[in-house]
Amino acid sequence: MRIHNVQPSAALSDPGREYRASEPSVPLRCCLRKSLADEPVWLFRYSPSSGKGPYAEVGPIFTHVDCPATPTLDRLPAELLNAPRILRSYNAAGQINDGSVVEPGSFDQVVNGLFDDPSVESLQVRSLSHGCFFFAITRA
Repeated sequence: MRIHNVQPSAALSDPGREYRASEPSVPLRCCLRKSLADEPVWLFRYSPSSGKGPYAEVGPIFTHVDCPATPTLDRLPAELLNAPRILRSYNAAGQINDGSVVEPGSFDQVVNGLFDDPSVESLQVRSLSHGCFFFAITRA
Protein backbone atom coordinates (compact mmCIF):
# COMPACT_ATOMS: atom_id res chain seq x y z
CA MET A 1 0.00 0.00 0.00
CA ARG A 2 0.95 3.62 -0.42
CA ILE A 3 -0.08 6.22 2.16
CA HIS A 4 -0.84 9.76 0.95
CA ASN A 5 -0.29 12.50 3.52
CA VAL A 6 -1.03 16.22 3.12
CA GLN A 7 1.82 18.68 2.68
CA PRO A 8 1.73 21.90 4.76
CA SER A 9 1.87 23.88 1.51
CA ALA A 10 -1.72 22.75 0.82
CA ALA A 11 -2.80 25.28 3.47
CA LEU A 12 -1.67 28.13 1.25
CA SER A 13 -4.56 27.53 -1.18
CA ASP A 14 -7.10 28.29 1.58
CA PRO A 15 -7.36 32.05 2.19
CA GLY A 16 -9.29 31.28 5.38
CA ARG A 17 -6.48 29.20 6.91
CA GLU A 18 -5.60 29.86 10.53
CA TYR A 19 -2.16 29.86 12.11
CA ARG A 20 -2.31 28.38 15.59
CA ALA A 21 -0.30 27.01 18.46
CA SER A 22 -1.47 23.43 18.61
CA GLU A 23 -3.24 21.81 21.47
CA PRO A 24 -1.79 18.40 22.40
CA SER A 25 -2.94 15.32 20.45
CA VAL A 26 -4.33 17.04 17.34
CA PRO A 27 -3.95 14.64 14.37
CA LEU A 28 -1.44 16.11 11.93
CA ARG A 29 -1.93 15.13 8.29
CA CYS A 30 1.65 15.97 7.23
CA CYS A 31 3.78 13.69 9.42
CA LEU A 32 0.85 11.43 10.41
CA ARG A 33 1.25 11.74 14.15
CA LYS A 34 -0.46 13.62 16.96
CA SER A 35 0.72 17.09 17.83
CA LEU A 36 2.60 18.24 20.87
CA ALA A 37 1.43 21.28 22.81
CA ASP A 38 2.18 24.65 21.21
CA GLU A 39 3.55 23.35 17.89
CA PRO A 40 2.89 25.87 15.09
CA VAL A 41 0.14 24.46 12.88
CA TRP A 42 -2.23 25.42 10.09
CA LEU A 43 -5.94 24.73 10.40
CA PHE A 44 -7.48 24.85 6.93
CA ARG A 45 -10.12 23.50 4.57
CA TYR A 46 -9.03 20.49 2.53
CA SER A 47 -10.65 18.35 -0.15
CA PRO A 48 -9.10 14.88 -0.68
CA SER A 49 -8.55 14.05 -4.34
CA SER A 50 -10.32 10.67 -4.27
CA GLY A 51 -13.89 11.99 -4.00
CA LYS A 52 -15.13 13.66 -7.18
CA GLY A 53 -18.33 15.43 -8.25
CA PRO A 54 -21.02 15.08 -5.58
CA TYR A 55 -18.61 12.89 -3.56
CA ALA A 56 -16.03 15.68 -3.21
CA GLU A 57 -15.93 16.81 0.40
CA VAL A 58 -14.21 19.71 2.11
CA GLY A 59 -13.38 19.67 5.77
CA PRO A 60 -10.98 21.06 8.36
CA ILE A 61 -7.54 19.50 8.87
CA PHE A 62 -4.30 20.36 10.67
CA THR A 63 -0.72 20.27 9.38
CA HIS A 64 2.47 21.71 10.78
CA VAL A 65 3.45 25.09 9.40
CA ASP A 66 6.89 23.57 8.68
CA CYS A 67 6.76 19.81 9.11
CA PRO A 68 9.83 18.50 10.97
CA ALA A 69 9.47 14.88 9.82
CA THR A 70 8.71 12.74 6.81
CA PRO A 71 6.29 9.91 7.54
CA THR A 72 6.74 6.34 6.40
CA LEU A 73 4.38 6.04 3.45
CA ASP A 74 4.39 2.26 2.96
CA ARG A 75 2.67 1.26 6.20
CA LEU A 76 -0.24 2.52 8.27
CA PRO A 77 0.59 5.20 10.88
CA ALA A 78 -0.16 3.43 14.17
CA GLU A 79 -0.42 6.66 16.19
CA LEU A 80 -3.46 7.79 14.18
CA LEU A 81 -5.14 4.38 14.25
CA ASN A 82 -5.39 3.80 18.00
CA ALA A 83 -9.15 4.50 17.98
CA PRO A 84 -12.00 3.44 15.69
CA ARG A 85 -11.94 5.19 12.31
CA ILE A 86 -14.12 5.38 9.22
CA LEU A 87 -12.65 3.74 6.14
CA ARG A 88 -14.20 4.64 2.77
CA SER A 89 -13.35 3.11 -0.59
CA TYR A 90 -13.65 5.00 -3.89
CA ASN A 91 -13.74 3.83 -7.49
CA ALA A 92 -11.88 5.45 -10.42
CA ALA A 93 -14.81 7.82 -11.05
CA GLY A 94 -14.44 9.19 -7.51
CA GLN A 95 -17.66 7.63 -6.21
CA ILE A 96 -17.91 5.98 -2.80
CA ASN A 97 -17.79 2.22 -3.26
CA ASP A 98 -18.05 1.09 0.37
CA GLY A 99 -17.52 2.33 3.89
CA SER A 100 -17.16 0.89 7.35
CA VAL A 101 -16.07 1.61 10.89
CA VAL A 102 -12.74 -0.07 11.58
CA GLU A 103 -11.49 -0.93 15.04
CA PRO A 104 -7.83 -0.69 16.11
CA GLY A 105 -5.90 -3.84 15.24
CA SER A 106 -7.94 -4.67 12.14
CA PHE A 107 -6.93 -1.92 9.70
CA ASP A 108 -4.49 -4.03 7.64
CA GLN A 109 -7.08 -6.77 7.21
CA VAL A 110 -9.86 -4.36 6.20
CA VAL A 111 -7.59 -2.41 3.83
CA ASN A 112 -6.46 -5.62 2.12
CA GLY A 113 -10.06 -6.84 1.90
CA LEU A 114 -11.24 -3.62 0.25
CA PHE A 115 -8.37 -3.72 -2.24
CA ASP A 116 -9.41 -7.27 -3.20
CA ASP A 117 -12.17 -5.51 -5.16
CA PRO A 118 -10.56 -4.45 -8.48
CA SER A 119 -12.95 -1.50 -8.81
CA VAL A 120 -11.52 0.14 -5.69
CA GLU A 121 -8.91 2.76 -6.60
CA SER A 122 -8.36 4.50 -3.27
CA LEU A 123 -9.33 4.56 0.40
CA GLN A 124 -9.83 7.41 2.83
CA VAL A 125 -9.24 7.11 6.57
CA ARG A 126 -11.42 9.52 8.55
CA SER A 127 -12.26 10.46 12.11
CA LEU A 128 -15.22 8.58 13.56
CA SER A 129 -16.29 11.46 15.80
CA HIS A 130 -15.93 14.40 13.39
CA GLY A 131 -15.66 12.74 9.95
CA CYS A 132 -12.46 14.67 9.19
CA PHE A 133 -10.03 13.30 6.59
CA PHE A 134 -6.81 11.78 8.00
CA PHE A 135 -5.01 10.29 4.98
CA ALA A 136 -5.56 8.34 1.77
CA ILE A 137 -4.36 4.88 0.75
CA THR A 138 -3.75 3.49 -2.73
CA ARG A 139 -2.17 0.29 -3.98
CA ALA A 140 1.64 0.40 -4.11
